[in-house]
Amino acid sequence: MTKNSSIKIRRALLSVSDKSGIIELANSLKKENVEIISTGGTLKHLRENSIEAIDISSFTGSPEMMGGRVKTLHPKVHAGILSRRIKDKDEIEKNSIEEIDLVVVNLYPFKKTISNKSSLEDAIENIDIGGPTMIRAAAKNFYHVAVISSPNDYEDFKNEFEKNKGISYETRLMLAKKAFSLITDYDLAISNYLEALDQNNLPDSIFGKFIKVDELRYGENPHQKAAFYLENYKKSSGISSAVQLQGKELSYNNIADADAAIECVSNFSEPSCVIVKHANPCGVASSENILEAYKKAFACDPTSAFGGIIAFNKELDEKTSNFLKDNQFIEVVAAPKFTNGALESFQDKKNVRLLEIKNLKKSDSGMKFHSVNSGLLLQSIDTGEIHINDLKTVSKRVPNQDELTNSFFAWKVCKYVKSNAIVYASNNQTLGIGAGQMSRIDSAEIAVRKAKKAGFNLKGSCMASDAFFPFRDSIDEAAKNGISCVIQPGGSIRDEEVISAADEADMIMIFTGMRHFRH
Repeated sequence: MTKNSSIKIRRALLSVSDKSGIIELANSLKKENVEIISTGGTLKHLRENSIEAIDISSFTGSPEMMGGRVKTLHPKVHAGILSRRIKDKDEIEKNSIEEIDLVVVNLYPFKKTISNKSSLEDAIENIDIGGPTMIRAAAKNFYHVAVISSPNDYEDFKNEFEKNKGISYETRLMLAKKAFSLITDYDLAISNYLEALDQNNLPDSIFGKFIKVDELRYGENPHQKAAFYLENYKKSSGISSAVQLQGKELSYNNIADADAAIECVSNFSEPSCVIVKHANPCGVASSENILEAYKKAFACDPTSAFGGIIAFNKELDEKTSNFLKDNQFIEVVAAPKFTNGALESFQDKKNVRLLEIKNLKKSDSGMKFHSVNSGLLLQSIDTGEIHINDLKTVSKRVPNQDELTNSFFAWKVCKYVKSNAIVYASNNQTLGIGAGQMSRIDSAEIAVRKAKKAGFNLKGSCMASDAFFPFRDSIDEAAKNGISCVIQPGGSIRDEEVISAADEADMIMIFTGMRHFRH
């Protein structure tokens, strides 16, 4: 057979989970006197629509077994599909094999099953065995057999079949490629599902993990190419669940910053606002409503908030929308929901990107990926949390309830600031944030400058650090500015020195016992 050869369809095997379009395809085959073999539910569906078909059990001479687990796994089926027509002619005749020219199969809905949080038993029963085996066999033998693995290809197949009374090499090759891609995708879904059952171990290899969903205009800079990928087979949350309601296309930096903002704001239950610039929070606050939360967050660093990403954890209303757009230049606004009034409010700001976050719930599992040259770093998502009751006071002075609450708020924010990270906070509001410095004292000094520039008095506020203090210098800096409470993981060889510095200044020091580096 040459590459230019077209094949006739004399016999077809139809076995589909998704029945859409199968009747129309079967009728087209019947018009050309194609013999149809079918299975279970597909056979029943064909006969209910007056389409004659042969039961697979009659074709093989063997009954279906084990509740349908075994029905197409038979030499007559696979020899019929895999036959190399002329080369295997003698064996075909000797064993009374009837050759199959067309395989139409789609698979048990494994992805749909696991997306509904089904039991492990349900997931296992929706792992198709016979279907992928037939698809692989037909795709391998595309020189002689056509395979259709998706209802999306029925119409084009019918048109060619009815016009030419056969199927070209080019079409068979195209369908074979689609078939192998489908099987790869299907097997990956199963592999990743089973991999996720074991949260204690990292996978030995990573493959087929992500699918491209969007080409971006460019990367961090205009000369860099970029695209947005989503983790395959995983229920979307955070930025991955976002639906863009209006505005220009999201850029690489938009997505990165929005992810940081959404991740941070998802940690608060009361009405809260997070403003992010260059992947760092520049203002975070909680209040009785989201408008007041925004005002408090913005006040922390109005300069950095310019062109920032704003995320809310509650529905965005018209009043807040009107205030936002009149108050500052905005790139992106993200919220779990927008009122109709809020959407109308932004109609005169068409470039502002509005993101509805369908699933704001913070991740409770999963992996973080970070690329390095010719390699990939993988770690579990930082889901580490502590309860306010877990905090350990190590200083002589103990915190009152307000100081405890303020320190815990600062600690929650600090987790989402690039290390070295320092956060000053009071009354559910950040006052100054220092991020991404090579030394902790630099971050502490920057946070002070930010607070003073914003007009805040730091006296009586709390300071949070994402990691332990290697020296007492940051504590001395905090004391100079009237900080009353410091919260940090502890664990330094100089903890005693650092605690002593706090005691000298009559400051409270609280240990969390948990570090939150964010590189």
